[in-house]
Amino acid sequence: MGPFYFLLMIIIVFGGFGLGYVVLYNLIQYSKTKIDQAEHIIDETLRDKYDLILRANNMTKGVLKEDKSYFNDLEILKDMNISNFDLDRKLAEYIQLFEQLKGDFKELNDNKGAKDITLELKDINVKLSASKSYYNKYVTDYNRYITFFPANIIAKIHRFNVKNFFDNKDMNDNILDDFKL
Repeated sequence: MGPFYFLLMIIIVFGGFGLGYVVLYNLIQYSKTKIDQAEHIIDETLRDKYDLILRANNMTKGVLKEDKSYFNDLEILKDMNISNFDLDRKLAEYIQLFEQLKGDFKELNDNKGAKDITLELKDINVKLSASKSYYNKYVTDYNRYITFFPANIIAKIHRFNVKNFFDNKDMNDNILDDFKL
């Protein structure tokens, strides 16, 4: 009976380790999947925001009856190799410029198209803000899973690396002022 109980104990211990491994691996994968979903939503929302700003640029030219482009380098922005965070910052600058133009030119402020664009921008910004929060929440969970024992062993085996938050802030470095407005 002794060898049978010993074998049974070994099976139970290894089964427990195997079950723990599977559970922790699935938690990491779940967080990673949620991060990927949030990135997709952010990408899509930023594309919509870019298209809306292009519409605002064309509408501004038409309403003000000027050939001048107020949104410099907007067309080449899509070809630049920049992060979503940097793209979001650039698009925010263009939105701020659009709002300033609406304040400076009464005919632009009274235009129905400009009002529609402003409402759409508000909706997009709400969606984008929610997506960023969602992304950052799951990055926090993911980073917690892959840095604490015993999940960090699984993370090393599968080469999972720490991810930065949407604002590209790295909480694991010694730079305290790497987030600048």
